[in-house]
Amino acid sequence: MHQLQSKKIVLGITGGIAAYKSAELVRRLRDAGAEVRVVMSKGAQAFITPLTFQALSGHPVHTELLSPEAEAGMNHIELARWADLVIIAPATANCLSSLAQGRADDLLSTLCLATEAPLCIAPAMNQQMWQHAATQDNLHCLIDRGVRCFGPAQGFQACGEVGPGRMLEAAEIAQLCAEQFSPKILTGHHVVITAGPTREAIDPVRYISNHSSGKMGFALAQAAVDAGAEVTLISGPVQLVTPTGVKRINVDSAEAMHNAVQEHTSTASIFIGCAAVADYRPEQAASQKLKKDPNNAEQTMTLTLVRNPDIIASVASMQPKPFVVGFAAETQALEQHAKDKLTRKKLDMIIANDVSQTDIGFNSDHNTVTVYTPTQRIALDQNTKQALAKQLISLIHEQLTS
Repeated sequence: MHQLQSKKIVLGITGGIAAYKSAELVRRLRDAGAEVRVVMSKGAQAFITPLTFQALSGHPVHTELLSPEAEAGMNHIELARWADLVIIAPATANCLSSLAQGRADDLLSTLCLATEAPLCIAPAMNQQMWQHAATQDNLHCLIDRGVRCFGPAQGFQACGEVGPGRMLEAAEIAQLCAEQFSPKILTGHHVVITAGPTREAIDPVRYISNHSSGKMGFALAQAAVDAGAEVTLISGPVQLVTPTGVKRINVDSAEAMHNAVQEHTSTASIFIGCAAVADYRPEQAASQKLKKDPNNAEQTMTLTLVRNPDIIASVASMQPKPFVVGFAAETQALEQHAKDKLTRKKLDMIIANDVSQTDIGFNSDHNTVTVYTPTQRIALDQNTKQALAKQLISLIHEQLTS
C-alpha cells in the first residue's frame, strides 16, 4: 500500500455498529504512511468515543460544523481543502440518503459537498435496508456522480440476520483506498466479461448446469472497473452482488449468453470469457414437467443433446476482434488442454486452473492459475480470487501494450 505514503485522508464515521472497525482502519492507514483526520457524526459518537480516534490518529477529532478552533470557524472548508481522499466508513443508509440529496446539515455532509477530493463510501447496514429500493437508488445516484463504493460484504450481521450489508474489513478498505491513487491502466477500454454457469432447460423445472459460482468473473469485473475500464458483465444465474460501477446483464442459457455477447462486444476492446458455458443443451425442452410412470420401475429417460454455440470462438473470429481471454477449467492434462484451446480458438490469452482440487476453483474464494499466451507461460500462486483478478488485469494490460 505504498500509494498511501504521505497522503492526506479524511475518515468520516457515521452511526452504525460497524464504527468499531473504523479504529482498525485508522491504524491501517497510518501504518501505510497516510496522515488521517477523523470526522464523526453524532450517531457515530454513540457507538465509539472521539477520544479513541484522537489517540489512534494523533489529532483531535472533528465533530462540529462550525468550530472556533478552525480557520475563520469554517471547519468543513479547512478539511475539504486539506484532503487527498475522503472515505466514509461506515456509511449508513441515512448517510447515503444525505449525500444523494446534497444535504449539508452537519460537518461530514458539508465537507463532502465542499471538497474536490475523491469520495469513497464503505456501506454498513441491515441487509433489508441495503436491498431497499430507496437505498439502491441513492447508491446508483452517488455512483453516477463518481463516488466509489467499497462493498458491502455478505454474512452474519449484528442484528442476527444474514445477507449483504456488512462493512468490509479494515485491511481491505485500506487497500482499496490505496488503489485510488494507482494509475487507471484500462481507462478508455470497454471490457466485456462473462461469468457464472449457464442452465440448459430439460423441462420447466429441470435443467443441466455446472458448479460455477461466478466469483472469478465478478472479481475480474471489479478489478477491471477499478483499473478505469467501462465494464459489461454478462452473468449466468448466481447469488452475487454486482460490483460497483459495472453494467450487469443476466442470462440463463448458453444461447442467451451468446446473443448478449454478440450484442455488447462490438464496442469492446477486451473480452474475457470466464463463464462456465454448457457445451450441450437438450435438443428440445419439454413444455410441461416430465413425469415418471409410478407403475414402471424400469422406466428410463433418454435426452438427445445438441451443441451450444462456442461463444469465445465466435468473439475471436470477429473482424476487428477485441483482445480475447479464455478460461480452461480442467481436471487433467491442464497445460495440454489449455494450449490446445488457446491455439484452436485463436485466443490471445488463456487462464487455466485445476477444478479437481476442492480448495480452489468452483465455489471457492481462492484459486491457483497458470496463464498462457502464444509465447509465455506465467504461473500465479494461490491467492484470493480478488487478488488474482488484479494480477490478471495487469497481465492483460501488459499484453495490450507490449
